[in-house]
Amino acid sequence: DPRGLYMCAVGEKTKSLQLHYRMCQNCIEVDAATISGIVIADVVATLLLAVAVYCITGHARGHTSRASDRQNLISNELYQ
Repeated sequence: DPRGLYMCAVGEKTKSLQLHYRMCQNCIEVDAATISGIVIADVVATLLLAVAVYCITGHARGHTSRASDRQNLISNELYQ
């Protein structure tokens, strides 16, 4: 526990520093390996999701349905 009063003396000059801080109980150490692992996992998951969406929408695009969005309109000769 590094809390406390620290003093530094150079010659006849003395300086003091009162140190107060709290340490968390559920902390994890974040180093370069952890951050790079998180970034790589995020990129891989994003790429897999993009490929899955591309495959799903690509197959739906290739099949034409029998029902059409356009309706065949019967000409009405009364309103000509």
